[in-house]
Amino acid sequence: MSPELISILVLVVVFVIATTRSVNMGALAFAAAFGVGGLVADLDADGIFAGFPGDLFVVLVGVTYLFAIARANGTTDWLVHAAVRLVRGRVALIPWVMFALTGALTAIGAVSPAAVAIVAPIALSFAARYGISPLLMGAMVVHGAQAGGFSPISIYGSIVNGIVERENLPGNELVLFLSSLAANLVIAGVVFVVCGGLKLRGDIAAGSRDAGAAPVPQKAAPRDAGLRTDPTPGPTPSTETTNLTPSRIATLTSLLALVVAVLVFDLDAGLTAITLAVILSTLWPDDSRKAVGEIAWPTVLLICGVLTYVGVLDEMGTITWAGEGVGNIGVPLLAAVLLCYIGALVSAFASSVGIMGALIPLAVPFLERGEIGAIGMVAALAVSATVVDVSPFSTNGALVLAAAPDVDRERFFRQLMVYGGIVVAVVPAAAWLVMVVPGWG
Repeated sequence: MSPELISILVLVVVFVIATTRSVNMGALAFAAAFGVGGLVADLDADGIFAGFPGDLFVVLVGVTYLFAIARANGTTDWLVHAAVRLVRGRVALIPWVMFALTGALTAIGAVSPAAVAIVAPIALSFAARYGISPLLMGAMVVHGAQAGGFSPISIYGSIVNGIVERENLPGNELVLFLSSLAANLVIAGVVFVVCGGLKLRGDIAAGSRDAGAAPVPQKAAPRDAGLRTDPTPGPTPSTETTNLTPSRIATLTSLLALVVAVLVFDLDAGLTAITLAVILSTLWPDDSRKAVGEIAWPTVLLICGVLTYVGVLDEMGTITWAGEGVGNIGVPLLAAVLLCYIGALVSAFASSVGIMGALIPLAVPFLERGEIGAIGMVAALAVSATVVDVSPFSTNGALVLAAAPDVDRERFFRQLMVYGGIVVAVVPAAAWLVMVVPGWG
C-alpha cells in the first residue's frame, strides 16, 4: 500500500473515531500527524509542524477574544439593536444584509477570512438574540464573502486571473466574477429557505414600538428545532442596552480600527484583534476578566489539529498524487469533474487559493487540446474550491463556529460539517454541468 493511500485511510479513521467516540478531532489529528508523519513519511518534528496554521490560530484567538470583550460590555447588544433599526424591524432582511456586507468587503479587496472575521461575530450575535438559525446566518456570511471574492480587483480574482495569464489560458475576468456571484447567491437563497428564513416575518411586537426599542418577531418557536429555526421573541432592549458607555465607544472604535487596519493597511487580522483586545482589557479589566476563558479553545484545537495533518499530507505529496492521478485520465470531461471534486474536498480543509493554484496547472494539458473550454473550467474550479469554505475545517467555517455565542458548539459543528458535506457532494457536479459541459471559452 502506498504512503499516500495510507495517509488518506488514516484521515478516514480520524473522522470515524471523532464521530463515534466524541473525542476532539483536532487532538486525534495531531496524534495522526505524529504517527503518519514520523512512521510513514519519515518527517521530523519540524516537517510535521510545517503545516501548523499559526496565522489561523492567531486569527481565531484574536477575533474571539476581542468579541468576547464586546459581548461582556454590551457592545454586541448595541450593534444588534442598531442593525434592527437600520432595516426598520424587518428581521428577515438581516441575513441578506450580512451577505451583502461581506460580499462588498471582499469585492473591494478584503481577504475572505478577514471579511468573515469582521462580520460573523456581529451576525451570529444577532442570530442568537432573535432565534435565527446560526447555520443560516453563518452560511449567509461565508457565501456572501465568496460571492464578491472574484471581482477583478479582489484578492482571489487577481490571483486566479494571474494564474490563468501565466499558464497562457483564455480568460474572462467578468465571467469568473459573475459565476461565483451567481453560484453563491443561489446557494444562499436555498439555505435561506431551508433554514427557516421565510418564517422570519419581521412583524414588530406591539410592545416594542416605543422609541429606541428594537423590533421583536411575533412568532415563536423552539430554538433547538433541527436546522429549521423559527424566530424567537427577544427581550425589548432597555436604556442600558441602547446607551453608549465609554467602554462601548472604545470597543466600537476598536472594531472600526480592525476594519481599517485589515482593509486599508493590510495588517494581519489576528494580531490586530489581539492588540486591540489587550488595550481594552487594560482599560476596563472588570469587563474583560472572563474574556480569555470565552475564547473558543476547543475550536482552536480542532481546526489546528486537522490542518496540521493536512499539512503532513501536503508535505508527503498526497494532494499532488491525487491531482496528478486524475489529470492523467484520458476522458477530458471525466477528468474535469473529478478535478472539481478534488478542489472542493481538499479546499474544505486547506487554502482555497492554494488549491486553485495547484489544480489549474494540472488542468492545462487537456485544456490545451481544446476539448474543454478553459474559461468555464477555471470558473468551475474557482466555484468548487471556494463555496465549501463554510466547512468547519476551513478558515471561514472555523471563524463562524468560533464566533457563535450561546450555542451547543458540538451540535453546531456537526451542522456545519453536514452542510459542508452536502456542498462538496452537490456543487462541483452542478458547476461542471453548468460551466464546463457547455464548453465556455
